Amino acid sequence: MEKKIGKNDPCWCGSGNKYKFCHLSFDEKIEGFRRNGHKVPPRKIIKTPEQIAGIKESCKLNIAILDCVGERIKEGMSTEEINRIVHEKTLQLGGIPAPLNFNGFPKSVCTSVNSQVCHGIPSEEDILKNGDIINVDVSTIYNGYFSDSSRMYLIGDVSEEKKKLVEVTKECVEIGLQQVKPWGFLGDMGQAVNDHAKKNGYSVVREIGGHGVGLEFHEEPWVSYVSRKGREMLMVPGMIFTIEPMVNMGTNEIFIDEDDDWTVYTADGKPSAQWEIMVLVTEEGYELLCY
Repeated sequence: MEKKIGKNDPCWCGSGNKYKFCHLSFDEKIEGFRRNGHKVPPRKIIKTPEQIAGIKESCKLNIAILDCVGERIKEGMSTEEINRIVHEKTLQLGGIPAPLNFNGFPKSVCTSVNSQVCHGIPSEEDILKNGDIINVDVSTIYNGYFSDSSRMYLIGDVSEEKKKLVEVTKECVEIGLQQVKPWGFLGDMGQAVNDHAKKNGYSVVREIGGHGVGLEFHEEPWVSYVSRKGREMLMVPGMIFTIEPMVNMGTNEIFIDEDDDWTVYTADGKPSAQWEIMVLVTEEGYELLCY
Protein backbone atom coordinates (compact mmCIF):
# COMPACT_ATOMS: atom_id res chain seq x y z
CA MET A 1 0.00 0.00 0.00
CA GLU A 2 1.21 3.48 -0.88
CA LYS A 3 1.17 6.29 1.67
CA LYS A 4 -2.29 7.87 1.88
CA ILE A 5 -2.48 11.46 0.62
CA GLY A 6 -5.18 14.00 1.45
CA LYS A 7 -7.24 15.28 -1.48
CA ASN A 8 -6.01 18.82 -0.93
CA ASP A 9 -2.39 17.85 -0.34
CA PRO A 10 0.25 18.34 -3.07
CA CYS A 11 0.28 15.40 -5.48
CA TRP A 12 3.01 12.80 -5.02
CA CYS A 13 4.18 13.31 -8.62
CA GLY A 14 5.74 16.69 -7.83
CA SER A 15 3.48 18.70 -10.14
CA GLY A 16 2.60 21.13 -7.35
CA ASN A 17 -1.12 20.57 -8.02
CA LYS A 18 -3.59 19.35 -5.43
CA TYR A 19 -3.85 15.56 -5.35
CA LYS A 20 -7.57 15.62 -6.19
CA PHE A 21 -6.87 17.53 -9.41
CA CYS A 22 -3.85 15.43 -10.38
CA HIS A 23 -3.35 11.71 -9.70
CA LEU A 24 -6.27 10.87 -7.41
CA SER A 25 -8.45 9.22 -10.07
CA PHE A 26 -5.34 7.56 -11.55
CA ASP A 27 -4.48 6.03 -8.17
CA GLU A 28 -8.08 4.95 -7.57
CA LYS A 29 -8.07 3.08 -10.87
CA ILE A 30 -4.81 1.33 -9.96
CA GLU A 31 -6.20 0.45 -6.53
CA GLY A 32 -9.19 -1.22 -8.23
CA PHE A 33 -6.84 -3.54 -10.11
CA ARG A 34 -4.87 -4.27 -6.93
CA ARG A 35 -8.03 -5.24 -5.06
CA ASN A 36 -8.83 -7.66 -7.86
CA GLY A 37 -5.56 -9.46 -7.24
CA HIS A 38 -3.37 -7.90 -9.94
CA LYS A 39 0.22 -6.80 -9.48
CA VAL A 40 0.34 -3.01 -9.82
CA PRO A 41 3.26 -0.59 -10.26
CA PRO A 42 4.59 1.35 -7.25
CA ARG A 43 4.62 5.14 -7.59
CA LYS A 44 8.42 5.24 -7.62
CA ILE A 45 8.58 3.73 -11.11
CA ILE A 46 5.98 6.05 -12.66
CA LYS A 47 7.97 8.82 -14.33
CA THR A 48 7.10 12.50 -14.25
CA PRO A 49 7.15 14.65 -17.42
CA GLU A 50 10.47 16.16 -16.29
CA GLN A 51 12.01 12.72 -15.77
CA ILE A 52 10.70 11.48 -19.09
CA ALA A 53 12.29 14.45 -20.85
CA GLY A 54 15.64 13.67 -19.22
CA ILE A 55 15.41 9.98 -20.10
CA LYS A 56 14.66 10.86 -23.73
CA GLU A 57 17.87 12.90 -23.92
CA SER A 58 19.82 9.91 -22.62
CA CYS A 59 18.12 7.74 -25.23
CA LYS A 60 19.30 10.05 -28.01
CA LEU A 61 22.89 9.33 -26.98
CA ASN A 62 22.30 5.59 -26.80
CA ILE A 63 20.85 5.56 -30.31
CA ALA A 64 23.75 7.61 -31.67
CA ILE A 65 26.29 5.25 -30.08
CA LEU A 66 24.67 2.18 -31.65
CA ASP A 67 24.51 4.01 -35.00
CA CYS A 68 28.26 4.60 -34.67
CA VAL A 69 28.86 0.91 -33.99
CA GLY A 70 26.78 0.00 -37.03
CA GLU A 71 28.88 2.23 -39.25
CA ARG A 72 32.18 0.72 -38.09
CA ILE A 73 31.58 -2.91 -37.17
CA LYS A 74 33.21 -5.36 -39.61
CA GLU A 75 34.84 -8.73 -40.09
CA GLY A 76 38.28 -8.98 -38.48
CA MET A 77 37.43 -6.50 -35.72
CA SER A 78 37.87 -7.59 -32.11
CA THR A 79 35.03 -7.16 -29.66
CA GLU A 80 37.45 -5.04 -27.59
CA GLU A 81 37.58 -2.60 -30.50
CA ILE A 82 33.79 -2.33 -30.28
CA ASN A 83 34.22 -1.57 -26.59
CA ARG A 84 36.64 1.24 -27.41
CA ILE A 85 34.26 2.70 -29.99
CA VAL A 86 31.38 2.69 -27.50
CA HIS A 87 33.47 4.10 -24.65
CA GLU A 88 34.98 6.92 -26.71
CA LYS A 89 31.70 7.87 -28.41
CA THR A 90 29.85 7.89 -25.08
CA LEU A 91 32.38 10.25 -23.51
CA GLN A 92 32.47 12.42 -26.63
CA LEU A 93 28.70 12.92 -26.34
CA GLY A 94 28.95 13.78 -22.64
CA GLY A 95 27.62 10.49 -21.31
CA ILE A 96 28.87 7.71 -19.04
CA PRO A 97 28.87 4.03 -20.07
CA ALA A 98 26.42 2.45 -17.61
CA PRO A 99 27.83 -1.12 -17.76
CA LEU A 100 31.38 -0.11 -16.77
CA ASN A 101 31.97 -1.38 -13.21
CA PHE A 102 28.24 -2.15 -12.77
CA ASN A 103 28.29 -5.02 -10.27
CA GLY A 104 31.90 -5.56 -11.32
CA PHE A 105 31.34 -5.73 -15.09
CA PRO A 106 34.74 -4.74 -16.56
CA LYS A 107 33.78 -3.12 -19.88
CA SER A 108 31.63 -0.31 -21.32
CA VAL A 109 29.42 -2.54 -23.50
CA CYS A 110 28.22 -6.14 -23.79
CA THR A 111 29.14 -8.01 -26.99
CA SER A 112 27.50 -11.43 -27.43
CA VAL A 113 28.50 -13.51 -30.46
CA ASN A 114 26.65 -16.52 -31.93
CA SER A 115 25.87 -18.91 -29.02
CA GLN A 116 26.51 -16.21 -26.42
CA VAL A 117 23.06 -15.19 -25.20
CA CYS A 118 24.00 -11.98 -23.38
CA HIS A 119 26.53 -10.21 -21.13
CA GLY A 120 29.49 -11.11 -23.32
CA ILE A 121 32.68 -9.35 -22.21
CA PRO A 122 34.64 -7.62 -25.00
CA SER A 123 38.13 -9.03 -25.60
CA GLU A 124 41.10 -8.51 -27.92
CA GLU A 125 41.01 -12.28 -28.48
CA ASP A 126 37.44 -12.42 -29.78
CA ILE A 127 37.67 -11.58 -33.49
CA LEU A 128 34.54 -11.21 -35.62
CA LYS A 129 34.51 -13.77 -38.41
CA ASN A 130 32.58 -14.09 -41.66
CA GLY A 131 29.16 -15.55 -40.85
CA ASP A 132 28.99 -14.38 -37.22
CA ILE A 133 25.99 -12.71 -35.67
CA ILE A 134 26.59 -10.37 -32.73
CA ASN A 135 24.46 -8.49 -30.25
CA VAL A 136 25.86 -5.15 -29.09
CA ASP A 137 24.13 -3.96 -25.91
CA VAL A 138 24.70 -0.28 -25.10
CA SER A 139 23.57 1.47 -21.92
CA THR A 140 24.20 5.14 -21.20
CA ILE A 141 23.95 7.56 -18.29
CA TYR A 142 23.36 11.18 -19.27
CA ASN A 143 22.69 13.89 -16.68
CA GLY A 144 21.78 11.12 -14.24
CA TYR A 145 19.26 9.42 -16.52
CA PHE A 146 19.66 5.90 -17.92
CA SER A 147 19.00 4.47 -21.38
CA ASP A 148 19.45 0.92 -22.65
CA SER A 149 19.06 -0.77 -26.05
CA SER A 150 20.77 -3.35 -28.22
CA ARG A 151 20.96 -4.39 -31.85
CA MET A 152 22.02 -7.41 -33.85
CA TYR A 153 24.70 -7.10 -36.53
CA LEU A 154 25.42 -9.60 -39.30
CA ILE A 155 29.09 -10.07 -40.16
CA GLY A 156 29.86 -10.86 -43.79
CA ASP A 157 28.03 -13.73 -45.47
CA VAL A 158 25.64 -15.02 -42.81
CA SER A 159 23.73 -18.28 -43.29
CA GLU A 160 20.02 -18.11 -44.07
CA GLU A 161 19.37 -20.04 -40.85
CA LYS A 162 21.04 -17.37 -38.72
CA LYS A 163 19.47 -14.53 -40.74
CA LYS A 164 16.02 -15.94 -40.05
CA LEU A 165 16.74 -16.16 -36.31
CA VAL A 166 17.79 -12.51 -36.24
CA GLU A 167 14.78 -11.40 -38.29
CA VAL A 168 12.23 -13.38 -36.28
CA THR A 169 13.68 -12.07 -33.01
CA LYS A 170 13.20 -8.51 -34.27
CA GLU A 171 9.64 -9.40 -35.26
CA CYS A 172 9.07 -10.72 -31.71
CA VAL A 173 10.01 -7.29 -30.31
CA GLU A 174 7.76 -5.50 -32.80
CA ILE A 175 4.82 -7.81 -32.10
CA GLY A 176 5.32 -7.43 -28.36
CA LEU A 177 5.45 -3.66 -28.69
CA GLN A 178 1.98 -3.64 -30.24
CA GLN A 179 0.63 -5.11 -27.00
CA VAL A 180 1.91 -2.21 -24.88
CA LYS A 181 -1.05 -0.08 -23.83
CA PRO A 182 -2.30 1.54 -20.62
CA TRP A 183 -4.33 -0.71 -18.32
CA GLY A 184 -3.13 -3.84 -20.07
CA PHE A 185 -0.64 -6.29 -18.56
CA LEU A 186 2.99 -7.10 -19.19
CA GLY A 187 1.89 -10.68 -19.80
CA ASP A 188 -0.04 -9.52 -22.88
CA MET A 189 3.27 -8.48 -24.39
CA GLY A 190 5.17 -11.49 -23.05
CA GLN A 191 2.79 -14.04 -24.53
CA ALA A 192 2.79 -12.30 -27.92
CA VAL A 193 6.60 -12.47 -27.99
CA ASN A 194 6.71 -16.12 -26.94
CA ASP A 195 3.98 -17.23 -29.32
CA HIS A 196 5.77 -15.74 -32.34
CA ALA A 197 9.11 -17.29 -31.37
CA LYS A 198 7.59 -20.73 -30.84
CA LYS A 199 5.61 -20.51 -34.07
CA ASN A 200 8.93 -20.21 -35.88
CA GLY A 201 10.46 -23.16 -34.05
CA TYR A 202 12.53 -21.18 -31.55
CA SER A 203 12.64 -20.97 -27.76
CA VAL A 204 12.78 -17.96 -25.43
CA VAL A 205 15.14 -17.71 -22.46
CA ARG A 206 13.20 -17.89 -19.20
CA GLU A 207 15.69 -16.87 -16.55
CA ILE A 208 16.70 -13.48 -18.01
CA GLY A 209 14.22 -10.79 -19.01
CA GLY A 210 13.70 -7.09 -19.42
CA HIS A 211 13.43 -4.44 -16.73
CA GLY A 212 12.31 -0.98 -15.81
CA VAL A 213 14.88 1.70 -16.56
CA GLY A 214 15.38 5.45 -16.52
CA LEU A 215 16.15 6.65 -13.01
CA GLU A 216 18.30 3.58 -12.38
CA PHE A 217 19.96 1.01 -14.65
CA HIS A 218 17.60 -1.76 -13.51
CA GLU A 219 14.28 -0.94 -11.84
CA GLU A 220 10.97 -2.70 -11.32
CA PRO A 221 9.34 -4.41 -13.07
CA TRP A 222 11.19 -7.54 -14.13
CA VAL A 223 9.82 -8.34 -17.58
CA SER A 224 9.26 -11.94 -18.65
CA TYR A 225 8.78 -13.14 -22.24
CA VAL A 226 7.34 -16.51 -21.27
CA SER A 227 4.40 -14.99 -19.41
CA ARG A 228 0.68 -15.27 -20.09
CA LYS A 229 -1.87 -12.74 -21.32
CA GLY A 230 -3.70 -10.97 -18.49
CA ARG A 231 -0.91 -11.65 -15.98
CA GLU A 232 2.19 -9.90 -14.66
CA MET A 233 2.27 -6.20 -13.71
CA LEU A 234 -0.38 -3.72 -14.81
CA MET A 235 0.91 -1.23 -17.41
CA VAL A 236 0.06 2.40 -16.66
CA PRO A 237 1.02 5.74 -18.25
CA GLY A 238 4.48 6.86 -17.13
CA MET A 239 6.01 3.38 -16.88
CA ILE A 240 9.22 2.79 -18.86
CA PHE A 241 10.68 -0.66 -19.45
CA THR A 242 12.68 -2.68 -21.96
CA ILE A 243 11.47 -5.30 -24.40
CA GLU A 244 14.46 -7.58 -25.03
CA PRO A 245 13.63 -11.25 -25.55
CA MET A 246 16.57 -13.61 -25.99
CA VAL A 247 15.52 -16.06 -28.66
CA ASN A 248 17.44 -19.32 -29.14
CA MET A 249 17.60 -21.46 -32.25
CA GLY A 250 17.55 -24.59 -30.09
CA THR A 251 16.89 -25.19 -26.41
CA ASN A 252 16.01 -22.38 -24.03
CA GLU A 253 18.47 -23.79 -21.50
CA ILE A 254 21.50 -21.63 -20.74
CA PHE A 255 24.62 -21.54 -18.58
CA ILE A 256 26.97 -18.85 -17.27
CA ASP A 257 30.69 -18.97 -18.04
CA GLU A 258 32.43 -20.19 -14.88
CA ASP A 259 35.61 -18.27 -15.67
CA ASP A 260 34.22 -14.75 -16.08
CA ASP A 261 30.91 -15.24 -14.19
CA TRP A 262 29.13 -13.02 -16.73
CA THR A 263 28.83 -14.44 -20.24
CA VAL A 264 25.65 -16.44 -20.80
CA TYR A 265 25.67 -19.24 -23.41
CA THR A 266 23.05 -21.54 -24.93
CA ALA A 267 23.34 -25.01 -23.42
CA ASP A 268 23.35 -26.72 -26.83
CA GLY A 269 25.80 -24.33 -28.52
CA LYS A 270 23.23 -23.13 -31.06
CA PRO A 271 22.92 -19.40 -31.90
CA SER A 272 20.89 -16.90 -29.91
CA ALA A 273 19.63 -13.45 -30.94
CA GLN A 274 18.33 -10.41 -29.09
CA TRP A 275 17.08 -6.92 -29.90
CA GLU A 276 16.36 -4.49 -27.08
CA ILE A 277 14.17 -1.39 -27.06
CA MET A 278 12.93 1.01 -24.37
CA VAL A 279 9.25 1.88 -24.35
CA LEU A 280 7.14 4.44 -22.47
CA VAL A 281 3.50 3.63 -21.69
CA THR A 282 1.37 6.64 -22.64
CA GLU A 283 -2.30 7.57 -22.25
CA GLU A 284 -2.92 6.48 -25.84
CA GLY A 285 -0.62 3.47 -26.09
CA TYR A 286 3.17 3.65 -26.17
CA GLU A 287 6.11 5.72 -27.29
CA LEU A 288 9.32 4.07 -28.49
CA LEU A 289 12.19 5.83 -26.71
CA CYS A 290 15.32 3.85 -27.54
CA TYR A 291 16.32 1.21 -30.09
